[in-house]
Amino acid sequence: MWFFADAVVRSYMAEFVDLTHEFRDGMPGFEYRDDDGEKARFTADIHPFLTHEESRPKYDGRASFEVTEMSFQTSLGTYIDSPAHRFEGQRDIADLELSELVAEGVVVDVRGRDPYEAVGPSVVPETVDLSGKAVLFNFGWDAHWNTDQYREYPYVSESLVDRLVAAEPALVGVDTLNVDDDRDPDRPAHTKLLDEEILVVENLRNLDVLHDEAFRFFAVPIPAVETVAMPVRAFAEIRE
Repeated sequence: MWFFADAVVRSYMAEFVDLTHEFRDGMPGFEYRDDDGEKARFTADIHPFLTHEESRPKYDGRASFEVTEMSFQTSLGTYIDSPAHRFEGQRDIADLELSELVAEGVVVDVRGRDPYEAVGPSVVPETVDLSGKAVLFNFGWDAHWNTDQYREYPYVSESLVDRLVAAEPALVGVDTLNVDDDRDPDRPAHTKLLDEEILVVENLRNLDVLHDEAFRFFAVPIPAVETVAMPVRAFAEIRE
């Protein structure tokens, strides 16, 4: 038997928390300037490729099926970056092992920050073992999803990135648009984390639910070949 409450799904065996934003037509994504100086943005185009009405005659009116067509940039929604996202020739999404996409999780409470505030290494005590863990930073910024405020966000400082690299987690996740300050062209978080094969997940949500919980984190994309990032269904399994 299953029980449903907001983003939490409970069964007699386990409790799961959905950490993924809905993937929908026209959804928000990165904005950038194209070669003509015009503002463009990442988004998804989702529509029927074949409708029930169109398919029904093919089955003599006895059945019908709908087929959906999607077009989107892979750095959209709740998604994971492979090392190839930052470093040409490195491992892409299809090269990631399932064992890398599931890890014991740790949530770091960094709520109450201002837009473009850098978070330093003091937020992660030296005594906390992060080795092999999924380290998730809860800025509480998912509350601003699909608003202009979401585009100006706090971020992980380079000194904190250095602390993380030394701790050797499996993955670093944030509930913001970007783990880096998007004004910094060096992109130190992506550069240093992905160079060490520490995966990055962005645009998480519902991390508030996981405070003071023991959990496993899952962020599993389809094994897309020659693809450097991919949306995931991210979720947590709360441990008894």
